[in-house]
Amino acid sequence: MRIGVITFPGSNCDQDILRTLKEQFQAEAEMLWHRDSIAGGFDLLVVPGGFSYGDYLRAGAIARFAPAMNSLLDHVRRGGPALGICNGFQILCEAGLLPGALIRNAGLKHICKNVTIRANTNNRFLSALPAGREYSIPISHSDGNYRIEPDELARIQDQNQIAFTYNGNPNGSVADIAGVTDREHRVLGMMPHPERAVNPLLGGVDGRPLLECILAHCRTAVG
Repeated sequence: MRIGVITFPGSNCDQDILRTLKEQFQAEAEMLWHRDSIAGGFDLLVVPGGFSYGDYLRAGAIARFAPAMNSLLDHVRRGGPALGICNGFQILCEAGLLPGALIRNAGLKHICKNVTIRANTNNRFLSALPAGREYSIPISHSDGNYRIEPDELARIQDQNQIAFTYNGNPNGSVADIAGVTDREHRVLGMMPHPERAVNPLLGGVDGRPLLECILAHCRTAVG
């Protein structure tokens, strides 16, 4: 499986996800610069966490126009899967690939800690996970407060687009939402960082089954 990780100025989790994919999952993964268009041949494109240029206006608002993001849009239109983590989730929302938007946390403070999340196993990205299990995963964000209009919330609930929810909402997100997918369940965005929870030396391994499941779904999506 060939995976591209798009890095922006200020990205600080790009190496985390790259090393996790290569060392923990033996994936063929490489870094891609935001200013470059992406040639074909990638099975999965990942937008990592951290920061991107223009976040002072609104997280991801300027980054969505990067040449690499135009290539990601083409990749998704061709049926290819994409994953956005933290700032990557914000960018995918700004690009219109995912519903809703992310704003400043309730309380207006940066939050960096482990949280407990639940996976929606009715979502095709996560259908291989055991129902009802909870996962302890780190978060680190200032703009993780997920917002969506009530009618759109009802729609994404009905179509099982909500991928993850918080147990004990840390940031004020509507309906405790921690991650969503698009209608086709090919694009996933999530605020928690599963790549930071794959090694017991780093304090936990609950991110490993999440990434295993996500990567398995992406392999199926690309045939």
